[in-house]
Amino acid sequence: MSETLYVISVAAELAGMHPQTLRQYDRLGLVKPRRTMGRGRRYTETDVRTLRRVQQLSQEEGINLAGIRRILDLERRLERAERQLRQVAMEQARAAQRQPRVFAADASGQVYETAFGREIKQVWRLLPPGRD
Repeated sequence: MSETLYVISVAAELAGMHPQTLRQYDRLGLVKPRRTMGRGRRYTETDVRTLRRVQQLSQEEGINLAGIRRILDLERRLERAERQLRQVAMEQARAAQRQPRVFAADASGQVYETAFGREIKQVWRLLPPGRD
């Protein structure tokens, strides 16, 4: 599946900006479009969303371009950390499914489910109350 790429004039129109603004944002590293063999800029849907975000931060929030660059960098780092966290959580869930269930019983016959490093949870009694 190929991703839609836009030439600078189309990306600028989609973002509601002048093409020269996109060139400036590229030079400042706010948006990093792909390049053709002839060095022409090609913008993705993600790039267009980023351009709109830059415009919103600048015009509505009054943040300067250096601040916007920092915000975008922190947002990217947060997204990456969240992806890694989800991946670790999925790996832990898969590992937990592979662990065998472990049971323990106390002197009264109370049976508990346990796992290495986990708190014991009561599951059921082997004998009904009063039938020791």
